[in-house]
Amino acid sequence: MLTSILLGAGTGAVLALTGAGGAIIAVPLLIFGLHFTVAESAPIALLAVCVSSAIGALIALRQGKVRYRAAGFIAITGILVAPAGIWLAQKLPNAPLTVLFALVLFYVAVNMLRQSAQPMAEKKDAADPQSNLAAIPCRLEYEHGRLIWGWPCVRALGYSGIATGFISGLLGVGGGFVVVPALKRATNLSMQSILATALAVIALISAVGVASATVLGTMNWPVALPFATGALAGMLIGRAIAGYLAPSRLQQGFAVVSMGIAVWMILRLFWIG
Repeated sequence: MLTSILLGAGTGAVLALTGAGGAIIAVPLLIFGLHFTVAESAPIALLAVCVSSAIGALIALRQGKVRYRAAGFIAITGILVAPAGIWLAQKLPNAPLTVLFALVLFYVAVNMLRQSAQPMAEKKDAADPQSNLAAIPCRLEYEHGRLIWGWPCVRALGYSGIATGFISGLLGVGGGFVVVPALKRATNLSMQSILATALAVIALISAVGVASATVLGTMNWPVALPFATGALAGMLIGRAIAGYLAPSRLQQGFAVVSMGIAVWMILRLFWIG
């Protein structure tokens, strides 16, 4: 129980310090700390992701940053396929699942490292959110208005929901690394609104994933509950200290560590193990 709480606290702290996508570290922590397989770790990680992202989404909702219609639509499309991902995870052998997870983790790390190295581009985007409006499928009516819905908007958000739901169920990750880039490409929302909306999507899809895992009997509740409790505590602590640390440096450090973990997972599977 103590190990589960500590591992969960590490997950919550990373999520709070690095933003959407940080919770992907939950599965490697469970694999290394408790010697679980990917399939055993995924439902536990989903519960921790659900609790942590739900708290963050509720805070952002009270601040008026969540685009709840967009979040609801993406979540509904993801919810439809999340149980299929959970079912497939139980059918696949551990080796291909581990390799797939390591590749996804490496991709997230490289993407985060690239983003942290481009602070000027992010500032430019934030200062000019209305640029290239014709190429944006989900545009705002005006700066603080509603999104203009049409078939291109529905298609872009729907595809991101399907990918997020399936990956969430299969690997036990929140899917922030899918939702955030999709919203950046498909909308002209501010970055704060994108992150808040992504947290709402992750919370909703993860909740359905947890329910599906419970129905399928794949949730290890004696480990999952302490892990989720630790994740909540770690997230609250991480939020308290995040303002004193440089976000770009945190993301760079997380990216480097994540790349090392991804390589180690594959070496452990085929060489050491």
